[in-house]
Amino acid sequence: MAEQKHFRICPICEAGCGLVVTTEDGQIKQVRANKEDVFSEGYICPKGVSLKELHEDPDRLRTPLIKKNGKHVPVSWEEAWTEIDRRLPPILNAYGPLSSAIYIGNPTAHNIEIGLGIGPLGAAMMTPNIYSAGSVDQIPKQFVCGLMYGTWLSIPVPDIDRCDYLLMLGANPIVSNGSLWMVPNFRGRLNRMQQRGGRLIVVDPRRTETAEAADAHHFIRPGSDALFLMAILNVLFTEGWARLGAIDPYLSDFDKIAPLTRTFTPEVVAKRCAIPSDTIRSIARDLAQTKRAALYGRMGTTTQKFGSLTSWLIEIINIACGNLDVEGGSMFAKAPAFAENAVGKTGKGEGTAVYAYQTRVSKRPEVMGQFPVACLAEEIETPGNDQIRTLITLAGNPVLSIPNGDRLEQALARLDFMVSVDMYLNETTRYADVILPVPSPFEKSHYDFYLSPMMTRNVARLSQPVLDRNPGQPSEWDIMLMLAAIAGGQGVLGDNALRAMEEQILLGQIGDEVENDTSPIFRRDPAEILGALRANGGAERMTEIALRTGAYGDGFGADPQGLTYEKVASAPNSIDLGPLKPRIPECLRTPSGMIECAPAELLAGIAALTNELEGRAPANENSTLLLFGRRQVRSNNSWLHNLPVLAKGPFRCTLMIHPDDAAERGIDANGYAVLSSARGRLETLVEITDTVMRGTVCLPHGWGHDEEIGRQAVAQRRPGVNANLVADDGLLDTLTGTAVLNGIPVEVQPI
Repeated sequence: MAEQKHFRICPICEAGCGLVVTTEDGQIKQVRANKEDVFSEGYICPKGVSLKELHEDPDRLRTPLIKKNGKHVPVSWEEAWTEIDRRLPPILNAYGPLSSAIYIGNPTAHNIEIGLGIGPLGAAMMTPNIYSAGSVDQIPKQFVCGLMYGTWLSIPVPDIDRCDYLLMLGANPIVSNGSLWMVPNFRGRLNRMQQRGGRLIVVDPRRTETAEAADAHHFIRPGSDALFLMAILNVLFTEGWARLGAIDPYLSDFDKIAPLTRTFTPEVVAKRCAIPSDTIRSIARDLAQTKRAALYGRMGTTTQKFGSLTSWLIEIINIACGNLDVEGGSMFAKAPAFAENAVGKTGKGEGTAVYAYQTRVSKRPEVMGQFPVACLAEEIETPGNDQIRTLITLAGNPVLSIPNGDRLEQALARLDFMVSVDMYLNETTRYADVILPVPSPFEKSHYDFYLSPMMTRNVARLSQPVLDRNPGQPSEWDIMLMLAAIAGGQGVLGDNALRAMEEQILLGQIGDEVENDTSPIFRRDPAEILGALRANGGAERMTEIALRTGAYGDGFGADPQGLTYEKVASAPNSIDLGPLKPRIPECLRTPSGMIECAPAELLAGIAALTNELEGRAPANENSTLLLFGRRQVRSNNSWLHNLPVLAKGPFRCTLMIHPDDAAERGIDANGYAVLSSARGRLETLVEITDTVMRGTVCLPHGWGHDEEIGRQAVAQRRPGVNANLVADDGLLDTLTGTAVLNGIPVEVQPI
């Protein structure tokens, strides 16, 4: 077969870079950047290049595995399905649906087939016990935006292409390529911003790669971001800088904010966050006085004690400075599909409900229909009615990604039955009774269904498979449907029955549209719409429905100029839908039709923040250090360490420590140290550097690969250590249950 070029979207991280994949004779020859892609502008990072090695990795699973006599052995798909059907339904029948749980891993956010398949699987299992990587990452941000704007994905992002002043907390987009913000080629966009006179200010306990490129960097004590932001608001209100702008008529309860900030003066807060009061005042004034400015915070701000309050204060400051929903400020994208804030009745909606139910043991409430994953181990360990006995994990490795991973590991070993959908035998899936492998990224379609509402520019783009799946390998969509069928008591279905099940799901999606008087297919015949679908596969057809009934869609013929699946799929360089535009009130989906500036759930956390301000001195003013994490461009949580192109180079799982702190403790460069907390201890390689703030240490997340598994040869040659062994599953953001991974008090001693 002659050489062919295929245009793809990288599915690894939130940047969604455009790729050109060259194939010949059914093999991947090369992966490079698409220089013509209108969104990623020819940018690519090492993770995009690594897709070839991921596809070819000999350790990637290609056949199902069943655990027999303590060892995983390859079996046929028929045998795997039979084993699941033999063991899962009896447990559900004996102990009820509350005895089951689902864990959703990070890669599902980049996976249209598993992502859309979670709905049918969850409905079949009828369990509220849903856990995800979100509660060790971004849930506080979604919690806040859901309460304020009406949907979980109404997350405003910096309009960097027109911004003149960008203040950034706890984020490193030069490495991460954005997080809850699709911003490929961040460095190029930053360069253009600086060339037109714009400035980037980074506040972070480490002088990150992004901080190195910034116009100014300020160290901040880990975990004190909410205090810092309260002090900024104090300056805005006391000095009269607040200017609400055009969105003023749509603000509810904004007048409740100023009184809350009175005690948080820069002079008082400076002692807690280690940023001088003059610097705090200067930053506040610059934010207020720059016409086109934005404040952005990410994982460093959400995985801390006051993660939800910090996320809320970021939104409030953007509002107070008149920077929300204006060009160059913080703006809402308008995604072409799967965006609740871009379809339906505009300006008003049902809003979001939280705290509807709680965990059995710790009584932690749900947020976004999910429980804190830090509570999963205790729900498995604790006897009694509704004890979790069976678990399905979807593309995740929580043993390495949640606090007290060793506790979870022991709990997993006690389950009656566990199924994992994953491409690797890893630290978590080793406990699965059945592991179901998934296709290579090149063997499936891709659409950023979850991330498109956070694009830095409105575009439409999707990818078709580059290669055919291996014979016998089902699609991930079909894997999810089969699991749903078995969990629902239908048994192992043949292909015709699976297709009938798929058709019912599609008719349900179409039915919602034809009954919606704001939909372009209102009162159309569902059978007609189903017959008009041109995409192949259930997830692709669900995407087609969403695209064609979305904000830019053709409405199945109602607007011949609108988007269709074929138009988007055949556009090699993506379809440019234009820069971000002001969208308030159109994008709001709160019951009041207003921006809810002071939700009761968030106001309830202010007392604890005040106590933090007035409490005793920070622990690390004496001898204790504060631990925080960091992103790495050649890593993505725990799941890319087995690829040589990413693993090469200097060893990156090191504990960064300031030279003065190292000298005080007798720690030598390139030596090993014991890192300990109230929760646990580990031994780690040390890196002495002044890029970290005095009184802090920094260790990356996602390492600690177990050499005994023997199925990830590259990762196990340089396993690193699991930072979460010193994190505590009892330390959580009280409003959302998100794990505290930043600002953990630790001790470091030399070996």
